[in-house]
Amino acid sequence: MELTLNEKRLLVALEATGSVDAAVLAEKMDARREAVVQYANLAGERGLVDVDKHVSRRYVPTEEGRAYMEKGLPERQVLESFEETIPMRDLQRHPLAKIAIGWMRKKGWIAIRDGVVEKTGRTAPGPDEAAFARLSESGAIEDGVGVGDLVKRGLAIEEETVAYTVSITPRGRELLSGGLDLREEVETLTREQILSGEWKDLPLRRYDVTKLPRRAYPGKTHPYQRIIDEMRRTLFDMGFEEMAGGIVQSSFWNFDALFQPQDHPAREMQDTFFLGERWPLPAGYERVRDMHEHGGETSSTGWGGTWSAAKAEQCVLRTHTTSLSIQHLASHPTPPVKAFCIGRVYRREAVDPTHLAEFEQLEGIVMDEGVNFRHLLGFLKEFYAKMGFEKVRFRPGYFPYTEPSVEPEVYVDGLGWVELGGAGIFREEVTAPFGIEHKVLAWGLGISRVAMLRLGLRDLRQLYRSDVEWVRETPTYGGRR
Repeated sequence: MELTLNEKRLLVALEATGSVDAAVLAEKMDARREAVVQYANLAGERGLVDVDKHVSRRYVPTEEGRAYMEKGLPERQVLESFEETIPMRDLQRHPLAKIAIGWMRKKGWIAIRDGVVEKTGRTAPGPDEAAFARLSESGAIEDGVGVGDLVKRGLAIEEETVAYTVSITPRGRELLSGGLDLREEVETLTREQILSGEWKDLPLRRYDVTKLPRRAYPGKTHPYQRIIDEMRRTLFDMGFEEMAGGIVQSSFWNFDALFQPQDHPAREMQDTFFLGERWPLPAGYERVRDMHEHGGETSSTGWGGTWSAAKAEQCVLRTHTTSLSIQHLASHPTPPVKAFCIGRVYRREAVDPTHLAEFEQLEGIVMDEGVNFRHLLGFLKEFYAKMGFEKVRFRPGYFPYTEPSVEPEVYVDGLGWVELGGAGIFREEVTAPFGIEHKVLAWGLGISRVAMLRLGLRDLRQLYRSDVEWVRETPTYGGRR
């Protein structure tokens, strides 16, 4: 049996003792403990040694726990700071009152009536206090009754200690009896050793080609960012240019310019993050106002009512990147225009596995002579095909600023048809105030949902967590189905 030099040194170190702690063995071998454990595990696979792992756990105080050691838990300190009764307002002046009052009530030590705190007389120490007393006395305790409560309160923390005992086996002793060559192994041959033939007599290091090497974790782009970059490259390849803009937008550009009525539910606080800032309206805003009130110079009748300039000036965190599309069109009113934006948007959503308060959206617009609804569907189908979704279908949808409108869906094995955004042709009420005379194809797609499907996730929040292990394990090709 061919052994590595480290395995030979390990057996020699064990020859006298037979069984020893890995830390002691490391001193004998003049090596790191971790390295000795690795050598022992390799030798264990050959049946030369036995490696026993011993895990012990103990609990030590946290910084907050140490602060209470001399005087006791906060609730005990506060309880002992007054006689039988005390006005609540006076008790709240105690430095530990915010922590202690809730715990005293939970433990049944006090009752509060008409603003007065009264002791109940049931103030015997509980399991947590008994555990904390042991912790204060010894500085570290084993697991036991009450310890879990201290951990939950952040007063103690678990420490784990791992020890290894290495023992030589009969097979290892048999190899020792035959003698071992402890000369340093040669890892790399020199030119001179090869030409002279000296390499034939050298103790060359053996390599087991059946063993997997230690995994290397090079730096790499986050899986979600890779998908965003892939989308950006795809759109560039399709002939689009990129547009950009700030996350803070006035309500004028975020809502009014897109012909969303000022009493639309999307403007309510439960959907939108409103800010205290106000921005002045752009030159020519009157055309948008007239469009809302009576349809301006078009055949539209508008929304009616009185349009409020003050409401349009109010700033918001953009709820969609469509606000950038209309600004881009306002500054580029003549064709051809073919632009996209990938940016973060903000909405007051209840956070759960499929919804977040902030997420990325892909916005696209195409304006040119002769474009129509079929071109829109073609662009979307081509884009999704490049993203790896072969089956795409469209169903009718409604959006205040497009007509006709559709919601594209892709087919995913195991999930069925999944809706991925909205699209349509900008209404005349959106384009006319800015002098745009040609049809504008527009779409807004949820990037995070595409990423979930591509990466096989069930929780949208995974895309934004700093989970190093997940980043390491996710294939660099992006997990395309």
